Amino acid sequence: MRDKKRFSKINSQSPASKREKGMALVIVVIVLAFLQVVGLVLIQVTGTGPKVAGNIRTQQQAYNAAEAGFDVAWTEIEEYFSIGDWAHFDGHYLIEPAGIDIPQSDNYFRRLTDLELLNLIDPDKDENPDVSTVIFCRKTFIPARDERYEAGDGTDTRYRYTVFVIDDEAGGGISDPNDAILVCIGSVEIGGNITTSRLEMELVLERPGT
Repeated sequence: MRDKKRFSKINSQSPASKREKGMALVIVVIVLAFLQVVGLVLIQVTGTGPKVAGNIRTQQQAYNAAEAGFDVAWTEIEEYFSIGDWAHFDGHYLIEPAGIDIPQSDNYFRRLTDLELLNLIDPDKDENPDVSTVIFCRKTFIPARDERYEAGDGTDTRYRYTVFVIDDEAGGGISDPNDAILVCIGSVEIGGNITTSRLEMELVLERPGT
């Protein structure tokens, strides 16, 4: 009888102990559900991590392309002035399409995205601008390492820059042909996706004695 009583005591459950087991079961289920959610989040983060890193790398490459355009354009412009081809910036500003240099216009260059600007300058994407006074249009510059993307001059067709100068006083104020805004747009095209970056630099022509 003692053994039986002991057995019954061991296996008997009070209402409180049943509630505790029920609570424990609920807690276990909640913890398992939480761990499952955390696992799914980690899978998503792990899956999107390389994409984010790839996007950052491509954006940096587009910025580098814009910088390369600036470096080459700066050298070219200095050469134009030194040999007398340019006496000032007047006549070399981008003025097409109409309103490109007018802040109140829908075509104002700062109202347009980089891709919209590129498509206005060269809608056919043939590296021959449909507007005048563009210094460089979709210029390639990196040596190709993959023949699938190799241009006729051996450069990589995925990396390009477009450069022009624009009159910063066209929208108002006193026009000064001795200064301009140099606009450089770098672009990287990979898998049909185009990533761009834009640099704007103010150029001022220094005259002797000024």
